[in-house]
Amino acid sequence: MAPEERGRFEQATLPHLDAAYNLAQWLTKDQHAAEDVVQEAYYRAARYFGSFRGGDGKAWLLSVVRRAAFDWLTKQRAQLAVAFNEDTHDRGDESTNPEFLAFQKCDQAMVRKALEELPPQLREAIVLRELEGLSYQEIATVTEVPIGTVMSRIARGRQQLQVWLTALSRGEVI
Repeated sequence: MAPEERGRFEQATLPHLDAAYNLAQWLTKDQHAAEDVVQEAYYRAARYFGSFRGGDGKAWLLSVVRRAAFDWLTKQRAQLAVAFNEDTHDRGDESTNPEFLAFQKCDQAMVRKALEELPPQLREAIVLRELEGLSYQEIATVTEVPIGTVMSRIARGRQQLQVWLTALSRGEVI
């Protein structure tokens, strides 16, 4: 990589190292694996930096991290299928906001445990939206799915979080 290209690469990607690690850790649920995934993602990003056309380096980098994380999950055979469970997804009571419930009634350990219980696709959507602050369109770009799918995953993830956080706050085991 030429020195001027390297400078452009570092300027576009290095400010987002923490976000890359955060996403990788949430997807892999493993600190060491997340480090490996981020290293692999930066290697891929450097290798294919010629395809980056400017704009938002964070969204571009997180899409590379996402691909690297799911490749790792596939190799580990840990990727779970997202199963639709009518009882879990259609509770009928949407008056309780899971974020409000999480921060008002639960401690961080409970939120982390509930978030870790989500299937990878739902967990990544929630992490990208709620923890990384990406827009629905940016999440669609990162995950390479239609914006409707992003909205559905976020809604289903929030519903599952609500159910699990409510149960955890009551001391119930899920």
